Amino acid sequence: MKETILQFGAGNFLRAFVDFFVAQANRSEKPMGGVVVVQSTGRERADALNAAGGNYHVAIQGFSDGSVVDEVEKVDSITRALYAATEWVEIRAVGCSPDLQWVVSNTTEAGFALDDADEQRDGTPHSFPAKLLDVLLARHSAGLPGISIIPCELIENNGKRLLQLVLDQALRWKVSPEATEWLKTECQWVNNLVDRIVPGRPPEHPLLETDPLLLGAEPFAFWAIETDRPFLLEHPAVVITQDITPYYLRKVRILNGAHTALVAHAMPMGLKTPRECVEHPEIRAWLEELLFDEIVPVLAGRVEKPSDFARTTIDRFLNPFLDHQLSAIALHHETKMQTRLAPSLKDYRRIFGSDPKILSSLFA
Repeated sequence: MKETILQFGAGNFLRAFVDFFVAQANRSEKPMGGVVVVQSTGRERADALNAAGGNYHVAIQGFSDGSVVDEVEKVDSITRALYAATEWVEIRAVGCSPDLQWVVSNTTEAGFALDDADEQRDGTPHSFPAKLLDVLLARHSAGLPGISIIPCELIENNGKRLLQLVLDQALRWKVSPEATEWLKTECQWVNNLVDRIVPGRPPEHPLLETDPLLLGAEPFAFWAIETDRPFLLEHPAVVITQDITPYYLRKVRILNGAHTALVAHAMPMGLKTPRECVEHPEIRAWLEELLFDEIVPVLAGRVEKPSDFARTTIDRFLNPFLDHQLSAIALHHETKMQTRLAPSLKDYRRIFGSDPKILSSLFA
């Protein structure tokens, strides 16, 4: 299998999202190729992936379209895993392969930062932007074309922000104007939005004893890709668009807004998870009124199918395999109230000239 994707991050999310999609594509008429995984923090996951030949299963568990989903799918898209601290020469060689087409990452928000230890280009770089720059410079030196860089960190304008970090690092290393221009124009830095809950290893499952890399994931998956160029992966979860802003707006106002509203209204009543809330007749009716009468109406014409997304959100909250704690969602609650719910209240007043009952009560 040709190795077409270099992946920075060996965590659960990418393995149940990007690697999962690629494995599905490889069983279709338009295969994607193989994934080389880079682990930078420790080497335990890299060793486990290599010991398993890159093979593992994802248990798709949740609630969708009115019924419980409990399915298993094999993921076999990872060809090998490399440890950055000791195998940087091999990682750089992957970057110089003519077969390589993508770099994907999920290094968390902490990975979007430079490190003073990378003042000089010497040995294995420390920060993720420096590692990426080193790989890309090796590719440029080999006379190869640019590739697509698709950072899956949940950061707005993640592609543009990563490019700027890489260019800042390039200034430290006094990279040539020619190579800098190649980075900016020949490589594609893709803003994108990912959405799937991957809780990790299921507490109970028939494969627990035989698959040490088994993961659980909810049925819902969504990947918005902001590009005007052809995108190699065709998948029902993938949406190609020239502007992902409406998808951010939809997710923050509906999914995240509902979470924060439940913290404010249901948590004081002793309810502990979104599932408990939607299984409670009074709270479910309250939540549906909030979503369908107050939030969805202000998004009409601004985002795609807000009512459908709201219904899917309630299905996601009903997931019997997931115990998402309201106490965890409550972190930075006041800030979340202002970013997730206050804009909908303001929009409702502007559009309809009156106060929405539930949104107004949350800020009373």
